[in-house]
Amino acid sequence: MTLRVLVADDQQLVREGLTALLELTDDIEVVGAAADGREALELTATHLPDVVLMDLRMPRLDGVEATARIQARFPDVAVVVLTTYADDDSISGALAAGARGYLTKDAGRAEIAMALRAAATGHAMFAPVVSTHLVDVLKRPVPKKEALPDGLTPREAEVLGRLAGGGTNAEIAAALFVTEATIKTHINNAFAKIGARNRTEAAGYATRHGLG
Repeated sequence: MTLRVLVADDQQLVREGLTALLELTDDIEVVGAAADGREALELTATHLPDVVLMDLRMPRLDGVEATARIQARFPDVAVVVLTTYADDDSISGALAAGARGYLTKDAGRAEIAMALRAAATGHAMFAPVVSTHLVDVLKRPVPKKEALPDGLTPREAEVLGRLAGGGTNAEIAAALFVTEATIKTHINNAFAKIGARNRTEAAGYATRHGLG
């Protein structure tokens, strides 16, 4: 099966070089070449390629935004980024936008072709520097949620916060889609846990503990 590819790069020499390079590969057909992200979006609509080979830094519309728009309008069209940039922001932005591959411009024809084929079949292929970035992200510790004070449940804390904001039982019940009786139960349980004798004390507690 012939893989239909659209090339997007703002440098004419690079654009023409990539086109010529890819057309040396038997199973790849370059159906268009765009000079910026906006043109890439327009040509994608016209040609519906299997994969867009996307540069990141381009005028009018950059590669990250172009990728996001292509994925939103044409979810069956895969995007592989080919760029000189491999910083965290560029990688994170491209992947968040929906890129299915990320290569740097020192990649060879065989590597680019392999990434295009992988993307077209729903798989992803990344340059080693990108794989390292992804591993580092996965290794970062997940921030722990701070425990609520005095054994409050999340719902009790939320009710106290709304109470501190001046909400009546009826208003809080409506906001949380429960009955007033349920709200009264939460308030009574919360009062017992925090030692509050009235709504004023409970509101002060909620404010001091950042619940409001």
